[in-house]
Amino acid sequence: MRAGAAAPKPTASGPNLLSIGQVLQRLSPEFPDLSPSKLRFLEERQLVTPSRTESGYRKFSPTDLERLRLVLTMQRDYYLPLKVIRGYLDDLDAGREPVLPGGVQVSAAPSMLPATRKLTREELVRESGATPMLLNDAITASLIAAGDTFTDEALVVLKALVELQRSGIEPRHLRGFRAAAERELGLIESALIPTARRGDASSRAKALELAREIAGQLELVRSSLIRSALSRL
Repeated sequence: MRAGAAAPKPTASGPNLLSIGQVLQRLSPEFPDLSPSKLRFLEERQLVTPSRTESGYRKFSPTDLERLRLVLTMQRDYYLPLKVIRGYLDDLDAGREPVLPGGVQVSAAPSMLPATRKLTREELVRESGATPMLLNDAITASLIAAGDTFTDEALVVLKALVELQRSGIEPRHLRGFRAAAERELGLIESALIPTARRGDASSRAKALELAREIAGQLELVRSSLIRSALSRL
């Protein structure tokens, strides 16, 4: 059965269906910024399609709830734009096994999405195959944020740095990456001004999604430039 697919649903009925308020009550502890406006925004983007009562009120099934949890988790933990998440859900609905950033593969229901881990410094070094010195160098070069614990994103970066080090590329050589990222952030913030200045919850949700979309397009341009440069080697 497709998990909350975008096709229209019949009129809502049944004891297991949830109102918007009940959905917020269940998901807000995990996602404090969730609001009725954001739920409606996700529905507009066809990421979830709740049923309707005869009076037109939205009603969410347990499957809708899990689908929303998956979408919000992928936004929060992987910073993915909704277009990418929509493609992931389409693959999931079609019975395929899509791959998340970092190579994580989900073969079961959306509720099986692994929770975000918090790795100690020792765990990060061990799982990445790095040395403590390489991690220190990565933090010094602002490629990984300093802290007592680290996320899977830091693990992905440190694994990449291990491979780069084998080719003679050290974290100090990549200091410019942080400056480039800050410049891109400035571009994104400038583009968001017309949307963000409205200040309401719906506009904030749209601004966040637009930021992800712009970041994705910038990544496409960057990748194209690198591929073009490689062709000249």
